[in-house]
Order: sequence, then structure tokens, then C-alpha cells
Amino acid sequence: MGHGGNVIDELVTDHREVEEMFGRIEALPYGDKDRKLVADQVTMELVRHSVAEEMYLYPAVREHVTGGDAIADREIEDHSKAEQIMKDLEGCDADDAEFDRLIGMLMTEVRSHIADEEQNLFPNLRAACPPEALDALGDKVRQAKKMAPTRPHPSAPDKPPANKLLAPGAGLVDRLRDALTGRGKED
Repeated sequence: MGHGGNVIDELVTDHREVEEMFGRIEALPYGDKDRKLVADQVTMELVRHSVAEEMYLYPAVREHVTGGDAIADREIEDHSKAEQIMKDLEGCDADDAEFDRLIGMLMTEVRSHIADEEQNLFPNLRAACPPEALDALGDKVRQAKKMAPTRPHPSAPDKPPANKLLAPGAGLVDRLRDALTGRGKED
């Protein structure tokens, strides 16, 4: 992930990539080991995406959008639910019945969150925020995704400044673990 454009374009492209991965999971038969591989890949992308939103998008929503505090708080709550599901999913194999239940819950939660952002939050932000600020936010979000964790950390802070301080360190540890274990890599 890292596509260019303003923050809204960047995040909508991320949403399309996540939906494509969900489609790949849905197309695979129950128990297929590739379902776990793609679930790991989608988790990695969702965590990076969520961390970047929490670091830069939601503070901008609080600043620029009328009622932004309540909107940002609701979005962060959505992230917390999805992150806990992803954490639970980490311990499941593709042929575990719990895997199917959890991946279904994750898809429902994330699809609802995406629809809300794209139908409500993004249009409100675009109307309230100058184009130059949206472009600068896009750059910040792309940078944040490069440094962000790749594994769910449900108990980690999700609001500045603590999230901005801790995310790069957790991201480094996660990327090292992923490299050592091959997590998210196809054979």
C-alpha cells in the first residue's frame, strides 16, 4: 500500500485492495491453507491502514469536520473491534471452524466501516478541508503505513501522541517477526 494522491484517494485505494483480498478468501474452499495466507496478508494491510488513519486522518477529522470528535471516536471504536477479531484470528488455522466464524465477522465489520467512511466521513472531510491539506495528509499516511505495525495490538494506544511514539517501534518488531516466520509470504 502506498499509491499516491490525497488522503482520501490513498485510503479508498486501500479499501479496494482489502475488498479484493476478502474476495480471494471467499473464493477459496473451506480449509484451504491459502485462506490463512490471505487472512494474514489482509491483517497486515488493515493494521497498517488503521494505524495511519489513527495517526493522521482522525486528528484531521477532529480539527476540520463539524462533530469530528464523535465521528473519530466511532471510527476508532470500529478499529478496536476489528483489531480484536484479527488478534483472535492469528491463533486459528484455515481448517478450524473458528477461522470461518472470525473471518466472517472481520469482513462484516470492515465492510461496514469502509461504507461509513466512504459515504459519510470522506465527503465531509473533502468539503471541510483544503485540497493542499488533503494532499499533505496523503503523504503523511503513506509514510505512516511504511513504519506501522503489521500485527494487531489491541491494547496499544490509538490516539496521538502515544500512538505516534509507539507505532514505529512495534512496526519494526512486527516486520522482523514477519521476515523470520515468512508470515504473509506465498511459498
